[in-house]
Amino acid sequence: MHPGNEAVISIVYCYCIDVFDAVMKTLPYAVTYEYIPFELPNGMSAGTYDDLIYRVYLGKFDAVVGDTTIVAHRSRNVDFTLPYTESGVSMIVPIKDNKKKNAWVFLKPLTWDLWVTSACFFVFIGFVVWVLEHRINEDFLGPIECQVGTSFWFSFSTMVFSQRERVISNLARFVVIVWYFVVLILTQSYTASLTSHLTVQQLKPTITDFRELIKRGENVGYQKGSFVSGILKQLGFNENKLIDYNSPEECDEFFKKGSAKGGIAAAFNEVPFMRLFIGQYCSKYTMTEPTFKTAGFGFVTTLQLSEFSVNSLYNLLDFVSHFACRSSPLHSPLVLDVSRAILNVTESEKMKEIEDAYFKKLASCPESSTLVSSNSLGLNSFWGLFLIAGIAAILALIIFMVISSTSTGMC
Repeated sequence: MHPGNEAVISIVYCYCIDVFDAVMKTLPYAVTYEYIPFELPNGMSAGTYDDLIYRVYLGKFDAVVGDTTIVAHRSRNVDFTLPYTESGVSMIVPIKDNKKKNAWVFLKPLTWDLWVTSACFFVFIGFVVWVLEHRINEDFLGPIECQVGTSFWFSFSTMVFSQRERVISNLARFVVIVWYFVVLILTQSYTASLTSHLTVQQLKPTITDFRELIKRGENVGYQKGSFVSGILKQLGFNENKLIDYNSPEECDEFFKKGSAKGGIAAAFNEVPFMRLFIGQYCSKYTMTEPTFKTAGFGFVTTLQLSEFSVNSLYNLLDFVSHFACRSSPLHSPLVLDVSRAILNVTESEKMKEIEDAYFKKLASCPESSTLVSSNSLGLNSFWGLFLIAGIAAILALIIFMVISSTSTGMC
């Protein structure tokens, strides 16, 4: 029991508490405990995470249930169990529409190699049709410049299927039918890609490298009382550029202000917190690499097997209350048992049920890949079509030359 506190059991419905309760139920023996908020009478936190851990070391608390991350300097005084959450510290930045409107946007749906290949095939098909038709089709007769113009006109007009010239030769009809198929797929793909470039948002992170933040001298945010501030200082951030926040709403307000007006350009926090933040503001922010490794959140046990009080870093007004870690004095006899219990819970359906209860809302947020239009279409997606058209045209020319060498005319 915490000295000076009454035995008041607080039922705290949050992710870490549910996981802890599930873990304790899997122990082969009964352990009674109670949750005591680590807060002042006014509801504010009674100290930092390190203060909380140190009170366990001093024996004022038997254990801790809160979002206390397993880090090296804390493990000198208390024992931690195996972690039960994903680990790491990541960066969140605003996303912006990276789409730039310009007069040449109509060229973006296709890559340059596909444009060049398409143009060459239009010329080639026009030449093949002219070879097959100019001796028997009046539309392809006349001066040489007229024949060239008619051939090119016929070939390029197939893009909109508006050619006026008749095709008489069966070989030419075969070539044109195959080419129609290629043109149909090309035009439909081009239309879809152009529509995507013009209408679909291309959301990109405003910053992708933390070194860019340091170089620019931008302000960055971190959760108040978190060890993340130490990581930021080690990375090279100026302490004057570090701004702490107490809630996701306050973090969002700092982002709205921007670094130039006393706000922030990026925020750093542990991955579980970032998942909650992104779930709340998925249309405005994104999580970027790299992720700095940490040991994650874990539970440990108390020295007393019969009864112990658990200090909950729970604050209804504090965003950090959604995650938990539990710590206790060194060489606690329950560490191994609780670690085994954590494995049993994390490998069971119970853990999935708990995570779904708190993180299911993330499913309503679209994946970042769905917010960004597809890249330009390349030749690697259509080379098979051009191969078919080329083989059909060359085969028609070969047949035409064979027939021409043995006959004076053909139908």
